[in-house]
Amino acid sequence: MKHLKIYSILLVLGLLVGACKTEMIEPIDLNALETGGYIRTVSPYPVSSSSFTYKVSAITTSKMEFLAEAVTPNFGALFSSYDLVIKFVDATPANGTKTTAQLTLKSIAASSFTKDPTSGYPRATIAITAAEALSATKLTASDISVGDSFEITGTMKLTNGQSYTNTNTGPNITGGAFYSSPFFYKVNVIQ
Repeated sequence: MKHLKIYSILLVLGLLVGACKTEMIEPIDLNALETGGYIRTVSPYPVSSSSFTYKVSAITTSKMEFLAEAVTPNFGALFSSYDLVIKFVDATPANGTKTTAQLTLKSIAASSFTKDPTSGYPRATIAITAAEALSATKLTASDISVGDSFEITGTMKLTNGQSYTNTNTGPNITGGAFYSSPFFYKVNVIQ
């Protein structure tokens, strides 16, 4: 009887050990994973819907400006350009409805960025004057009023042919405080 208990316990332990055995699965090849990139807004930080403005009272000198950092594997080695499109949103129909479709604004080549000694990634100050915005949208100063806005959307292009915008990038990148990479900038028209 004593031996029967010992054999029973050994049998149960053997079944438990056998049940825990798993089949070897190939590890994930991290080098084969597809990687992308994003343009991080270094300043102003954090980017909000009220970060950028054009003043109607100083339309010839108004500009929106931010410090951008191109983040890709190998410290920006895959970065090719940051292409910007602009759309005017007319929220004041009293002077006519002039809302536009997205129109080409400008392309900023990777060669315009310089390596930051602290982060190691390429950085550039990107400025868009109100005059550039008006020219791209084919509007005049009299077409805009307080309450209107310009929407600027960026596309990061890589040397391998891939491109990233706010539509194919996850919310952790576009909306997360750490990455600060909205790919979208709203410029409000103020007094």
